[in-house]
Amino acid sequence: MENQDMISEEEQGILTLTNENGEDVQFEYLDVIEYQGKEYLFLMPLDDEEDGILIMEIQPVDEETENYLAIEDEALLDTLFGLFKEKFKDYFDFED
Repeated sequence: MENQDMISEEEQGILTLTNENGEDVQFEYLDVIEYQGKEYLFLMPLDDEEDGILIMEIQPVDEETENYLAIEDEALLDTLFGLFKEKFKDYFDFED
């Protein structure tokens, strides 16, 4: 039964990541966008207390494993979010 729950969450695009405090946080998968030879993961927190979109760099480890890295560069975040907004302008109503 537990296995079925995991499969159904993956099919729905739900990812669970562990934050810096060791707590599991669930996110809805939105998209992956390639920019300057790297891939970036776009997630939306499912927790009502969290707001906005999380953007993380995907770092492949091997064929089955990848790490997700926080992005510190504000200019890069702005560029990536601009690409996301342009790609999904017909699906989301973005506030500036």
